[in-house]
Amino acid sequence: MYLLLQLRIEVFIIEQNCIFQDLDGKDQACYHLLGWDGSTLVAGARIVPQGVSYPDYPSIGRVVNRQTYRGKGAGKELMQEAIAHCIALYGDTGIKIGAQYYLKGFYESLGFVAKGDIYDEDGIDHIKMIRPAGL
Repeated sequence: MYLLLQLRIEVFIIEQNCIFQDLDGKDQACYHLLGWDGSTLVAGARIVPQGVSYPDYPSIGRVVNRQTYRGKGAGKELMQEAIAHCIALYGDTGIKIGAQYYLKGFYESLGFVAKGDIYDEDGIDHIKMIRPAGL
């Protein structure tokens, strides 16, 4: 868990220059997926049970990809695994995420659909997205 938190701080706080409380009390209720290249942690995500972030949907959050591995498929592979695990754990009821807006196209390629307006979260534009059941 330490290496995952270290990667999240490296990307979300240092690289994106976003000062926020990453340790939000949700990690203990979540399943965590880790993507490795040998002994190097390159990506991670948490699978959030329904009722923790959203009342009606499970979620996938804190999706992180080491900068030197972007554009090489690690993030997409991790998200495909996260979606499959989310469905296996909680059923095919749909998945809701709060996506950084600049990644909207990436999440659309995985079946997510934008819902609502762009909103600011900790100084970064986000948008709610839902991956409908049955995809």
